[in-house]
Amino acid sequence: MEEEVPGFYGESGKSVQATLSSLKMLDVGKWPIFSLCSEEELQLIRQACVFGSAGNEVLYTTVNDEIFVLGTNCSGCLGVGDIQSTIEPRRLDSLTGKKIASLSYGSGPHIVLATTDGEVFTWGHNAYSQLGNGTTNHGLVPCHISTNLSNKQVIEVACGSYHSLVLTSDGEVFAWGYNNSGQVGSGSTANQPIPRRVTGCLQNKVVMNIACGQMCSMAVVDTGEVYVWGYNGNGQLGLGSSGNQPTPCRVAALQGIRVQRVACGYAHTLVLTDEGQIYAWGANSYGQLGTGNKSNQSYPTPVVVEKDRIIEIAACHSAHTSAAKTQGGHVYMWGQCRGQSVILPHHTHFCCTDDVFACFATPAVTWRLLSVEPDDHLTVAESLKREFDNPDTADLKFLVDGKYIYAHKVLLKIRCEHFRSSLEDSEDDIVEMSEFSYPVFRAFLEYLYTDNISLSPEEAVGLLDLATFYSETRLKKLCQQTIKQGICEENAIALLSAAVKYDAQDLEEFCFRFCINHLTVVTQTSGFAEMDHDLLKNFISKASRVGAFKN
Repeated sequence: MEEEVPGFYGESGKSVQATLSSLKMLDVGKWPIFSLCSEEELQLIRQACVFGSAGNEVLYTTVNDEIFVLGTNCSGCLGVGDIQSTIEPRRLDSLTGKKIASLSYGSGPHIVLATTDGEVFTWGHNAYSQLGNGTTNHGLVPCHISTNLSNKQVIEVACGSYHSLVLTSDGEVFAWGYNNSGQVGSGSTANQPIPRRVTGCLQNKVVMNIACGQMCSMAVVDTGEVYVWGYNGNGQLGLGSSGNQPTPCRVAALQGIRVQRVACGYAHTLVLTDEGQIYAWGANSYGQLGTGNKSNQSYPTPVVVEKDRIIEIAACHSAHTSAAKTQGGHVYMWGQCRGQSVILPHHTHFCCTDDVFACFATPAVTWRLLSVEPDDHLTVAESLKREFDNPDTADLKFLVDGKYIYAHKVLLKIRCEHFRSSLEDSEDDIVEMSEFSYPVFRAFLEYLYTDNISLSPEEAVGLLDLATFYSETRLKKLCQQTIKQGICEENAIALLSAAVKYDAQDLEEFCFRFCINHLTVVTQTSGFAEMDHDLLKNFISKASRVGAFKN
């Protein structure tokens, strides 16, 4: 059985190969915590990390390189100087101007962040010295960690439950924090209060990639060998045994196989080879090894996904979930997926491995620092919206109330039956329009380009008239929705009259019910006093039928 330590989780570290981690306009809204942010705020996000024992904390950067945090703030892990939870994003002022290169989190949670300048900052839970600042006090604000790292450029970070690893640009690994199983790699089991270089078998090796399981550590070196240390109770070190390792040890069973990346789950390990194949080992009680059964494996075992090359593997030690992406863009998942045990790689409809963790991991956290690339590609719909009222590309002008509105004949013909016939043989490039006001006619043309209307409820009555005139059924529905939003006692009768006039039955019914519900006030308005005789007669008759005049 896996060692059950409640609420353990972490992150396997961000890819050092940009090609593997670049994402096209990732939808951060898939993570529940982001439902606290407005659409406008979500549009500005460029990087994000969702963490916490329930996926209830988040740190994100914006287009302006500002860093914001949000959530429950356990152990002060939001870094804002207090332990207050917040449902409003708060700016992390102490890191203003810093750009994030890599970020990871532990179970307390604690945060380890590397900037693009190679500096390391830590904050949050610190009962086991996992912040590396020499103390065991929780860190409520980011602390710059420079001991033994002052002339080093850190390029990647990884957190276990309560220990931390960093990788420098010259291929050295430093570790600190909780060390009960040798996960710091120092040769003892004493906790490590400050960064210490991991040596032993790694002494003269150049490390390319690091990852942490719950209580173990991994490094891939430039020759493609994998070195492991720490807790091994489920065989997660891949050494064929279950004994803990206090110093780095090479995974001998991978002899002759060149590994590019390693990713660690709660108690299992995945590696990706240079030939695009996956090997897995460790705990398997949820099928997280993808081998078709639930037996733990202490040796590397091949995972059969499909004939296509695998280009990305994903796991994080908050979860027993595994994911992979193929060169053809197919995303697979296995292990614990929303409580179900999936024992073989399952083909999903997702386009990135991040979505697997947003939708199926428990908790819904991110397995790496998300990167949202702004997508410059415009869809057909977006391109058309941009061209509305654009004099540079238009071939037709409408003159309304002395003002021009610019349009495109071909689009109007495609979108509207009326224009299809009226513009058929027309060679005019200016059309005068006197039947409708400028705001109404402009809103109509804009609707043909955008499928939406932007008008006040009062003006929407005029557009309802136009929609009826041109037999535009969908537009008529939109107008009725807009008008309903603007109803009040003062204008209820006027809107009811308009609904009757333009045969807008849905709106008529709505206005009638509104009048009945506010009958006393409505009957005292000027609109009621000036009401058309036939309309008044019908109104009173209908009102009496629904019992409006009963005491």
